[in-house]
Amino acid sequence: MFLVVCYDIVEDRRRGKLFRQMKDYLPRVQKSVFEGPLSEPRYYALLTIIKKEIDHQTDTVRIYQLCNRCIYATEIVGTGSWIDPEPGDVIM
Repeated sequence: MFLVVCYDIVEDRRRGKLFRQMKDYLPRVQKSVFEGPLSEPRYYALLTIIKKEIDHQTDTVRIYQLCNRCIYATEIVGTGSWIDPEPGDVIM
């Protein structure tokens, strides 16, 4: 699956901790946005981390799953770059 994950974490310590863990799963494309391909087992592992690390009363995390058509319909304006699937990954 191809994901876009963005977050709004209120506290600096929690935000930093989540950032350090998320970068092991997906490439960072903006300050609080990560995107890229992720296998289903790794997705559920990441989701578990997110649920554990955030304050469910004050923080927000949005996870968008993009289909193949949506991935290639994405427009990047400015200095952004495309995230290519890793060899062996299949995006469905």
